[in-house]
Amino acid sequence: MESVGQYLRAQREAKRMSIEEVSRATRVPIASVERIEADQFDELPGEVFVRGFLKSYAQAVGLAPDEVLARYTASRRIAWVTPLPLAAPGKPAPGGRFGFAIAFVLLLFLFALALSIVLKPRGHDKPQELSQVLPWPFQHSLSGASQSARPLS
Repeated sequence: MESVGQYLRAQREAKRMSIEEVSRATRVPIASVERIEADQFDELPGEVFVRGFLKSYAQAVGLAPDEVLARYTASRRIAWVTPLPLAAPGKPAPGGRFGFAIAFVLLLFLFALALSIVLKPRGHDKPQELSQVLPWPFQHSLSGASQSARPLS
């Protein structure tokens, strides 16, 4: 039994069509038509595109698309590869715990720094009488004013 690509090529040549004519009729790039005829399906963009290209090619040369797709599927059953299961994750890398410890120490340091900033006494935390400091000339005039305001006895 001839391959799908050989079958399509034979049908194209029987209709006396060039690859360029098939490409124009199907809107499939010339390079892709050549790959189809050479049975290089793995070099085409993907399974969905391959099936679409084959269907368009079959219609362009006057074949039933279902027949061409059935030939393609029959020829590709052998090539299907069962994917291997992924290995179960093993032990975590030893460097992971070290990184966790560094992150924990850094977080602890930042917490202590924030706590020290929040609990640090500030100048505005003093009673108002102690935190009001007037420049020297004003202190003298206030003390003189308080003495002159005393009632005379």
